[in-house]
Amino acid sequence: MADTEALLSIAVDLTASLAAQDRLARLLDAVRRSIPCDAAAVMELSGHVLVPRATHGLAPEVLGRRFSLREHPRLDLVVARRAAIRFPADSSLPDPYDGLLLVNPDATRDVHACLGCPLFAGETVIGILTADALEPGAFDHLQDGFLRMLGALAGAALHTARLIDALEGASRHHRQVADVLSRDAVLRDGGSQILGTSRAIQRLRREIELVAPSDFAALITGETGVGKELVARSLHQHSRRSEQPLIYVNCAALPETIVESELFGHLRGAYTGASADRAGKFEIADGGTLFLDEIGELPISVQPKLLRALQEGELQRVGSDELLRVDVRIVAATNRDLEREVAAGRFRADLFHRLNMYPIHVPPLRERPTDIALLAGFFLDLYRRRLGLGPVRLTEAARQALTTADWPGNVRELDHLLGRAVLRATARNARGAPIVITPELLQLDGAATRSARTPELAPATSRGSVTVAVGGMTLRDAVEETKRSLVLQAIEASGGNWAAAARSLGMARSNLHHMAERLGLRKSSALD
Repeated sequence: MADTEALLSIAVDLTASLAAQDRLARLLDAVRRSIPCDAAAVMELSGHVLVPRATHGLAPEVLGRRFSLREHPRLDLVVARRAAIRFPADSSLPDPYDGLLLVNPDATRDVHACLGCPLFAGETVIGILTADALEPGAFDHLQDGFLRMLGALAGAALHTARLIDALEGASRHHRQVADVLSRDAVLRDGGSQILGTSRAIQRLRREIELVAPSDFAALITGETGVGKELVARSLHQHSRRSEQPLIYVNCAALPETIVESELFGHLRGAYTGASADRAGKFEIADGGTLFLDEIGELPISVQPKLLRALQEGELQRVGSDELLRVDVRIVAATNRDLEREVAAGRFRADLFHRLNMYPIHVPPLRERPTDIALLAGFFLDLYRRRLGLGPVRLTEAARQALTTADWPGNVRELDHLLGRAVLRATARNARGAPIVITPELLQLDGAATRSARTPELAPATSRGSVTVAVGGMTLRDAVEETKRSLVLQAIEASGGNWAAAARSLGMARSNLHHMAERLGLRKSSALD
């Protein structure tokens, strides 16, 4: 009767709303009521290894152990025979629980009766149930039919627990994705729409359409402000992963001390301040796309682990020995010349080639001046809606001024300049009245235009190539020198306060530090 009641309680629990661990604990309670044992365990089969999921009467460390079938012939025999086995007390096969029973912890060989029962999901063995006793012959009276029923019900309980674990894992993953996306969400009225009709933009769209459906890693290059993130979003939205998350990581904003944890996660206690287990961005992006912005700023100490994650789809949380597998598409972006960084030893060549599987270059705004009017119309309408204004338009003179400007900050600079112009115009207009943007409102006087610079342009050809020199320097060198001058001016104007200088330049402080280092500027007593 006790045997029947135990089986009935297992069957009832299968329909109960129980957490996976509670379900397995109650399963062991039912086993102990029906089988006179000193210890019992439910173990899940993972490949060629059995993982304890619930135990009774065994040392606590058993739950942390993994039992390889190759190392434990008794367990291997239960799985291979696919039937319940009672091992005699004089069996020559070593018992996996010798010295681990709580009833007699000081003994080195304390198990005399051992029972193993395979657990099935359909025709597949998914685990085993073990029972152990100090009394020899403790399981001899059990009927084979009862053991088959016990194995079937216990297998159903383990299978249900696995399904619950999978559902809970999926739920946690969705919550993590939602949390990351909600923190990273920014007002983007244009979504991933790439605006422009120029040939350069048409070529860019064709590149995106070609590579997006594949799982190729893509490396997006281009100057600051050209819209590399927009290209990354477009790649994701046109991919087969579009229904899965696109997770954004700004590598330049991560201190070197936490970048590994941010990417790969950590276990509680892995380092000071790690108060709970935490999934990294790779885990959160599983099934989707991970966008690594400013990849050129990634510390070289972390690059080997990133390479492994890309090549093998494997990662380890900080403080863990367990390998986790993820399915993530990588899209990276940088405004650095990574080939030059590789040559200088600041970026791994193997990682560069892995990321550069499909390079996409985003053209600067000066190479597509015919798109400026279209972009201006988009940004003006955006700010009109944000500020709740009436119609906003450009004068012809203002439009011409925009078209002939150099735009070293590219589309982002155009966006911010028009936002300031619209805001200035609101001080002159009654609410709801039409707003007209003039060159005076744009305040482009301090920004040199291409037409103003034309006399200084000195084209020089060499074997069919063209190099543009400005004041004896190449355009690239001139831009770098301008950046260097602006950084020094901002630091001086802020009294050496780097955070204030970064705010005045419209950039993150960490980005300013990286830029200063790249430009050959060092924090010295003169600047601090």
